[in-house]
Amino acid sequence: MRLRVITLIILFIWLVLSLAGARADTIHLKNGRTIVADHVRENGNHYEYDIGDDSYAIPKSSVDHVDASGLPAQSPSNAAKVADLPTFTPADNLGNEGDLFAKIVKEDKVDPDVLSSIESKGNAELSATAGFIAGKFEFEHGNIAQARQYFENALRFQPENSTILIYYSALLVRTGNAAEALPYAQRAVRSAPSSPDGYTMLGYAQFASDRTKDAVISWKKSLELRPDATVQQFLAKAQREDAVESDFSQHESSHFVLHYEGKQVSDSFRSQIVAALESDYDDLARDLGNPPRDNILVTIYTEQAFFDVTHAPTWSGALNDGKLRIPVSGLSSVSPELARVLKHELAHSFINQLSAGRCPHWLNEGIAQFLEPKSLGGDGHQLAVLFKAQHNIPLNVLEGSFMNFSGVEAYVAYAESLAAVAYINDSYGMSDVQRILQLLSQGSSTEAAMRATIHSDYGQFESDLAKYLADRYGT
Repeated sequence: MRLRVITLIILFIWLVLSLAGARADTIHLKNGRTIVADHVRENGNHYEYDIGDDSYAIPKSSVDHVDASGLPAQSPSNAAKVADLPTFTPADNLGNEGDLFAKIVKEDKVDPDVLSSIESKGNAELSATAGFIAGKFEFEHGNIAQARQYFENALRFQPENSTILIYYSALLVRTGNAAEALPYAQRAVRSAPSSPDGYTMLGYAQFASDRTKDAVISWKKSLELRPDATVQQFLAKAQREDAVESDFSQHESSHFVLHYEGKQVSDSFRSQIVAALESDYDDLARDLGNPPRDNILVTIYTEQAFFDVTHAPTWSGALNDGKLRIPVSGLSSVSPELARVLKHELAHSFINQLSAGRCPHWLNEGIAQFLEPKSLGGDGHQLAVLFKAQHNIPLNVLEGSFMNFSGVEAYVAYAESLAAVAYINDSYGMSDVQRILQLLSQGSSTEAAMRATIHSDYGQFESDLAKYLADRYGT
């Protein structure tokens, strides 16, 4: 997402905001990652936690400890990545998972020797279940590459198992490979036509593959089989999109599928947009590498249509939720500002591909702004003052979405994100930014990835960033 261009907001307003003194619970995971939540409670073998109006659960086996400290939590990121997948509760059990899990996962790691031993018994169902358990464990812990290997191995033994197909489809969609996911999701539905999870996943693969009408049908079927608030939200968004874009035209280029309102976007304007995107694609492929595999979906809206479909906050200037959604009200050609918006939103697609959808929001937005390119300019001095007074928003708070921020909070969050990436680039180089993203894709926590590259945890990094801002912009 990109912040709408607005009149300069005095960052000192942040000094009087009511963050100071607020408390929250922090879940410390065994893999080094932390979750800052409004409230944490135990429930059987899980910890349940609240962030805003949403509730989540995580197995106790993944948690090191919980303590009460930190700042109010923000909602998890639902912009700039295709990662908001439903919580799966597959209908079929895949055998005695409890006993197998204890054998396969030891000391919070998958034991490959146990997997090999199970496969040597020649029992296809048992081997598939073991591979699924290993894949699911790695998937839930963010190790996407290893999870994919385990799921693919499980499918060798049971290629029509709907549970494995659902999770494998979810992994492919999450990593920006919706077109590849679609046939697996279709097979899952054929194998288990009464599974609401199968239709949920099929709908998500269809929606991400620009088959919105089909996604509406799949999600309606899922809801007939089992009511679900999250699926209902997916359905509502798809229906809004279908209603607004029903008479849109379509144009395909080498790397993009462009949807636009023919009456509002002239052929010349459309050509300029596509040319700008293709040029940006080449720049980002050079700067970041690892471009998205599927064609990138881009929708050009009038301003009101953009907000009608996305329900984005009024301060937002564009959105990438797996599709680039760009409002162009009042424009008839690509202005310098629109050019920066296009590159910013496209950068999110590259970042999500490189990080397997695991990039924290501050880093995602910081890189996208840096590559527009955008500089701190006059905001640098105000940020230096904020950091010196320790009134900056802590970066661990900015791991989640900015969507629920007010305009002032969002302005500060974006400025801090840009400052953080500018500091990493100036001090270590863009190669270390790429390395952080690669480590995130391999399951590292943000702090672990930072320690492995720039040798800093959040505390040290924020201290170094404060010095960088003071030296460069003064206090």
